[in-house]
Amino acid sequence: MKKESELHVEKDEEHLLLDHNYDGIQELNHPLPSWWSFLFYGLIFISGVYFFYYQFMGGPTLRDEFFKEYAVVMKAQNEANLANKTFKIERYKLINNTDGIKKGEEVYTNNCLPCHSENAKGDIGPNLTDKHWVLAKSTPETIYNVAFNGSEENGMPPWGEVLTPEEIYFAVAYVSSLKNSFQKGKAPQGEFIED
Repeated sequence: MKKESELHVEKDEEHLLLDHNYDGIQELNHPLPSWWSFLFYGLIFISGVYFFYYQFMGGPTLRDEFFKEYAVVMKAQNEANLANKTFKIERYKLINNTDGIKKGEEVYTNNCLPCHSENAKGDIGPNLTDKHWVLAKSTPETIYNVAFNGSEENGMPPWGEVLTPEEIYFAVAYVSSLKNSFQKGKAPQGEFIED
């Protein structure tokens, strides 16, 4: 019977047995598979080429790549802003219904209420229920443009940077539904416009 401490080497592995012995432990020299060696040395070569290219041949830095990708993103964002900046009457007509006005009331309550008060009767911002208009000219198109672009000098933020165009259309539908409802609130401001 063989002891556990005795060396056991298969016949087909005897040629792999190395000469050294550590505390009764002998080592077999199993060579790495050729595909592994090829991959290992190939990656070393590729990393050398990579290092040489980026360090000595003017390869783009992370900063260069960031600015290149950022320019693409900014271009796409500017194109989207230009497309959304323009009021589209067809889109407005699809939204200007009972359901759209209800959604517009939610958008108004969440974003416009602090300045224009309940029912758009005015607070910091003007009363939107009378026939006087400070920036817009009472039409959905001009209301949309003011809401989307804002007016820094009048304290109106550009909601196009915060809200989606659809949300702005909803808010415009709600504000338009209150037009000429003459809510008791802030005194008339701006230009009188007869519808």
